[in-house]
Amino acid sequence: MSVWSASTVGHQNTRYSHSNSWCPNLTKHKCVMSGETPIQSGDALHTPAYLSWRKLQLSRAKLKASSKTSALLSGFAMVAMVEVQLNPPNDTKVPPAMLVAFTVCTTLLVAVHMLALMISTCILPNIEAVGNLHSISLVHESPHERLHWYIEIAWAFSTLLGLILFLVEIAILCWVKFYDLSETAAWSACVVLIPVMIVFLAFAIHFYMSLASHKYEVTVTGIKELELLKEQIEMGDHDSRMNNLTLLDQSRIV
Repeated sequence: MSVWSASTVGHQNTRYSHSNSWCPNLTKHKCVMSGETPIQSGDALHTPAYLSWRKLQLSRAKLKASSKTSALLSGFAMVAMVEVQLNPPNDTKVPPAMLVAFTVCTTLLVAVHMLALMISTCILPNIEAVGNLHSISLVHESPHERLHWYIEIAWAFSTLLGLILFLVEIAILCWVKFYDLSETAAWSACVVLIPVMIVFLAFAIHFYMSLASHKYEVTVTGIKELELLKEQIEMGDHDSRMNNLTLLDQSRIV
């Protein structure tokens, strides 16, 4: 009985091992059905399809980040507008202009983030459908290049304009909330927000300048590689022509 069970278990393990190694070249590459991105060779990294695949991954990451950020910040803005408690006009010392600024800033904040969320929600499923296939040959079916400007708009609205409006919203909310209790508390929010806004804008400018310089360096490196490849091809053509002429001369002498 024990011998039969041991042989049965060994037969089942052998069968499962054969079923798991159904790919004939499993050690050479990753199969598409395994759910992983196939490994590309050195020559395939410079093809237009691979460059478009990299753009697809970047667009997908931007849309995911913008959708999460927009949903979070717009929810905070709506909660702040609903939960704020305002005194009647006769009992409050808050300037009417500050109330108008609060309503305008809150409306702009929610509208900007809702626009970024709508763009992300509409475009992201089409990119995810192609990206989850893990096949570079199908990258042309993704609309990320055609809708490139919409993706950049959603990214800018969610990360740059939306965050600036959110910081301004905090200052105005502190002013409206605490002005009747203490004018010093209301002014302190503005005093603290000014250096924070300066640091935020400085980081944003530095980040985009660094990113632009990095892209420029990568482009220059790619151009140099193409020029070197062109020279190698021309040298190869010249050598082949010289070899053909040498063989022709030898055939004439014979």
